[in-house]
Amino acid sequence: MKFLLDSKQIRSRVGAVLFAVCAGCAVSLAQSAAGALEVLQVRPNFYMIAGAGGNIGVQVGSDGVVLVDSGRADMADQVIAAVKKITDKPIRYIINTNADADHVGGNAKVAKAGKTFFNVSGPRSEMALSMTNGGAAAILAPDAVLSRMSETVGKGSAYPSEGWPTEAFFQARKAIYLNHEGIEILRQPAAHSDADSFVFFRSSDVVMAGDVLDTTQFPRIDLAHGGTVQGEIEALNRLMQITIPSVPLVLQEGGTYVISGHGRICDQGDVVDYRDMVAVVRDNVQDLIKQGKTLDQIKAARPAKAYETQYGKVPGSTNAFIESVYQNLTAKK
Repeated sequence: MKFLLDSKQIRSRVGAVLFAVCAGCAVSLAQSAAGALEVLQVRPNFYMIAGAGGNIGVQVGSDGVVLVDSGRADMADQVIAAVKKITDKPIRYIINTNADADHVGGNAKVAKAGKTFFNVSGPRSEMALSMTNGGAAAILAPDAVLSRMSETVGKGSAYPSEGWPTEAFFQARKAIYLNHEGIEILRQPAAHSDADSFVFFRSSDVVMAGDVLDTTQFPRIDLAHGGTVQGEIEALNRLMQITIPSVPLVLQEGGTYVISGHGRICDQGDVVDYRDMVAVVRDNVQDLIKQGKTLDQIKAARPAKAYETQYGKVPGSTNAFIESVYQNLTAKK
């Protein structure tokens, strides 16, 4: 009797299991233009909201609701309504995976719809309210997210102060314990940007990957805000390390679920494929640079050709990725 399966068999069977979870993702993304959201139950106490911008994670328990990201500003009311359909528990925390508008734009309104853990009544209520963003839900993120959201644009900041992180941290790992579950926020410096984090729900075995993993297109390396192709690869390697595949029980639903910043729910194998794609395109561009090719010549050589069908559907994303890799590799050290 043969007990071991080859990698293709494993991936195909795990993919069949994940399809049951992810089947609604494509529908939800298509519906987002019409303002509709799709709520998918990933685990008994964990949900994903798709269609509000970046994918939103929703952990529910006796302590309340923990959200990972809040979507676009114009979708905040729909996000709040979607959470209320899941549970009547208050939103307690918003954890941001990066500082992009489609992940943090709804922070202010969604946080205001929540409720702080702290007592804001009594003789010192004014002080308590000022310290807890008016009694709203807490917003947790690395200091780089706070810096980006509070930076001056024109005559004001990029985002309203009510949407800025109320709990900014500097260390590589931040851990909290809510709803009887350990939650780790793991910083990924210089990946898609300098403000990326993974949010790992240890008991649920779900990782919110943010825009380090985007199954709808090639990675968007934000060079202006500290993103690097090597940091992207290192972040994907880290994501591989903290996830577990459904092996050897490939016929059972299991393994770590990875929720991408945009697109479908993934498993470890999908992360491996995405990492390999980034590394192959980087190496192809590097080889062409060594041959003395210009950026236009490198684009014409199509170093990402093998992956364009899968990741090049968003107009301009292929060239944007090649340009960012080229600029990153040729930048003066």
